[in-house]
Amino acid sequence: QDALLDLLAERLVDYRATVRRSTSAGLPAAVATALRKRGARRIVVPEGLVDAWLGDVDGVEFVSDDPLLTPARLDALDGTITSCAVAIAETGTIVLDAGAGQGRRSLTLVPDYHLVVVPSDRVVPSVPAAIARLDATRPLTWISGPSATSDIELQRIEGVHGPRTLEVILVE
Repeated sequence: QDALLDLLAERLVDYRATVRRSTSAGLPAAVATALRKRGARRIVVPEGLVDAWLGDVDGVEFVSDDPLLTPARLDALDGTITSCAVAIAETGTIVLDAGAGQGRRSLTLVPDYHLVVVPSDRVVPSVPAAIARLDATRPLTWISGPSATSDIELQRIEGVHGPRTLEVILVE
């Protein structure tokens, strides 16, 4: 499993994501460090995210998506924190399926910052292994780094169709 986490971390960094490593016990502190470093003040938290992951972060308000936040309200927040359905080491891809702790798509596409917690038991080696774990009837969002595109001159532009900043905490 360590080799898979190392490969996933390498691929995520290639995609310009920030990667942190943590143990389960250290996760609340890792989340607090990430949010402090980001300067986040208001973070949307989807239903079903493990409360213990959040810990106590001075100066950060965790905002519920119940009732559903409008796109304008989501845009006014500093970011979101979610888990994932699966993460693919070979491609550095994180897959969300709107399950517990992941929320609806707009939670991860509208705010400019997305912090993803990836427990090691959700890391698989390949795309076929991920597909075997996923339910194709669920809304799947495949994330390979921060949102980016290239213009006609091949200049990379980030944050066009989602968050400009992707940060991942790999939990060993």
